[in-house]
Amino acid sequence: MAHIRQFATGATRDIDTDKIDYEGFLSPLVLEEFGRYMTANRRQSDGSTRASDNWQLGIPQDQYMKSLIRHLMEAWRVHRGWEHLDIKPILCAILFNTQGYLHEQIKRERVIRAISPIPTQVEQAQGDSHPFRHHDEDADWAHSGV
Repeated sequence: MAHIRQFATGATRDIDTDKIDYEGFLSPLVLEEFGRYMTANRRQSDGSTRASDNWQLGIPQDQYMKSLIRHLMEAWRVHRGWEHLDIKPILCAILFNTQGYLHEQIKRERVIRAISPIPTQVEQAQGDSHPFRHHDEDADWAHSGV
């Protein structure tokens, strides 16, 4: 049974309940603040400006974790009232380190999947119903040379 939406104009589309809803999941206020934070932190100690996607070249997960914990402790102190700092840049640093760690984890898992057709124990337990794995996208990525 097809699930079709029809709009007042007569236009039709498939229902979108199973599609990723970035507009609903993300906050433009947060993304704008994060963008400002990242822009402000592009200047390096030697005076040069790093590319906005420089972090995607690869930073070890251990470094992301160490920085994440330092910033989390700082945010916690501010939250508890023990330090009086603007918490927004601290939270942006937490977001950066969380995103970077996750980015490296996803890259690692994709490489492992590309070279090993044997599913992990978690994938075996989840069967074909894994909520985040889209087989076509994985296949496309594995053959793209990325």
